[in-house]
Amino acid sequence: MNIADCIFTNSRLSDGRIVSLAVTGGRFSGLFEAGDTLPAASQTVDLGNRLVVPGFVEGHIHLDTSFYSDTWRPHKPCTNGFDVRERSAFQAENLAAAAPIEERARNQLELCLAHGTTSMRSHVMVDDTVGVRHLEAILAVRERYRELIDIQLVAFPQHGILKSPGCSDYMSQAMAMGCDTVGGLDPAGFDGNIEGHLDVVFGLADRHDAGIDIHLHDPGTLGAFEIERIAERTRALSMEGRVTISHAYCLGDLELDQVRRIADNLARSGVAIVTNAPGAMSFPPVHVLREAGVNYFAGNDNIRDSWWPYGDGDLLRRANIVGYRSGFNEDWELETAFSMVTTEGARALGIKDYGIEVGARADFVTLDAEHVPEAMVAVPGNRDVYKNGRLVAFAGVVIPQ
Repeated sequence: MNIADCIFTNSRLSDGRIVSLAVTGGRFSGLFEAGDTLPAASQTVDLGNRLVVPGFVEGHIHLDTSFYSDTWRPHKPCTNGFDVRERSAFQAENLAAAAPIEERARNQLELCLAHGTTSMRSHVMVDDTVGVRHLEAILAVRERYRELIDIQLVAFPQHGILKSPGCSDYMSQAMAMGCDTVGGLDPAGFDGNIEGHLDVVFGLADRHDAGIDIHLHDPGTLGAFEIERIAERTRALSMEGRVTISHAYCLGDLELDQVRRIADNLARSGVAIVTNAPGAMSFPPVHVLREAGVNYFAGNDNIRDSWWPYGDGDLLRRANIVGYRSGFNEDWELETAFSMVTTEGARALGIKDYGIEVGARADFVTLDAEHVPEAMVAVPGNRDVYKNGRLVAFAGVVIPQ
């Protein structure tokens, strides 16, 4: 008779059922209703009827540029509204005086993990200003925490590709070193050459058999045109399901009919969108994209860095912000926002065997809530975080390994 590694009794599922969850070899091996005979187990943990949800999926973050727990740096405003080049220059100034990357990245990573993040995608700056130095540091951090959290890395050209001498070579080197995804940045607004920029990005992705994640801040019709070109390239190279556009602020600027047309194109092309619903910035309308079938997910993006001083690493709070800014009030709408940091994020990142079900990896978070809608509005703390069925964080603290 097989013996489970652990049985978690009194586990509240999102549909309200109270069940027992068996975990064997880091995966859910059984789900038992009240009255069922439980298998033998090496350990039993009573979850006290707390809500059990899958581990949160961080869809967009920057581990190498956060100043969380470092010296406070007052935010410096741009001279004329939001300007990516000027913000990048401010970032370079701040990073020159910052604590070592490994220290800052570990602090931010543990902040996210303690809130319930068990998988993440981090963009790492790779260009002529830093070469692959940032990546070397983040690869070491990823290795150190590999038993606690799964981390995908994006080779991110913070200072453009065509405008940054040798950047494409550094990006290729980064992919060979262990990056999982090819990044990009405003093909028109930053590099001034849409086709040239996309040639490099899609060329690198093809060469390294990797996905793509392009930062797109460009507004209005310019950003919309770039989205159309990215979608066309995706279909032409049969890369459906492997391409993401980060931010896509332009979709929050356009008329509804135009957004619907672009959303249909994105869905047909299998291009995902990720947002953090930032401050006063426009962001893509959730219901319009989801109704079209677009994989639309969320992430914290910047946390206390040169772009803004906000951010606490809590994806449940981020989902709350998405819901609040979207005017979501009904239970199904709150569940939609929640899915952006769970199931939709897992789908976008290609995470297999995800969820609270037999056969899935036992990555989960316990919350003091009756159901997901309550968790969304209450954003309860005091969470227990499990990775592969093992407790890795509780009460806001990562357990020392």
